[in-house]
Amino acid sequence: MDSFQPPVLVRTLTYAPGNIKIYYPQIEGKIDPRIEQQVNRRIVQINEQLANYQNPEARPGMYGEFAVKTNEKNILSIGFLNFAYTPMAAHGMTYIKSETWDLSTGKTYQLKDLFKPGSNYAEVINRHIKEQLKARQIDTLEPFKSIRPGQDFYIADKSLVIYFQLYEITAYVFGFPMFPISVFDLQDIIDENGPLGKMAVNGL
Repeated sequence: MDSFQPPVLVRTLTYAPGNIKIYYPQIEGKIDPRIEQQVNRRIVQINEQLANYQNPEARPGMYGEFAVKTNEKNILSIGFLNFAYTPMAAHGMTYIKSETWDLSTGKTYQLKDLFKPGSNYAEVINRHIKEQLKARQIDTLEPFKSIRPGQDFYIADKSLVIYFQLYEITAYVFGFPMFPISVFDLQDIIDENGPLGKMAVNGL
């Protein structure tokens, strides 16, 4: 059996003027060159967005990194992180963001795009999150009600991972609350032709 070959190679580049150090990816592979350029431009934009979230006083010492979550079946899902410390602050501030692409079309996905039209995906995800909050004994700032439109997510290890920013639903001490949900627990409502549908199918 042939060894697994991911659809694209992910190279790590560094943006490091002064005390700033941002590690960011760029992709290359046997895909449409226009899609490759589109994804690489979007990656740069995401890092710029994260940098702009930071307090201007903190930006001269920023640090950034990324993690490839999925790179198979023409689906690429990457998480990005940006940390910076504001002088005299109690602690630094970290922001994270992620994006998921279909490398055959260049399409990027919002959470709603992963599911069948008209499905009750929000209710299903909310139920899983509430169950995990209880099982993992995570204290929330307010009783958790629902994910929001445009909810942050990434895809990894045949799971949909829903996550929240610092302070969004929990105190700083809990970090980034992340809630993995197996694609097989969502199989009735996922778009079979979308990223989660592809992850639910065995084989390459």
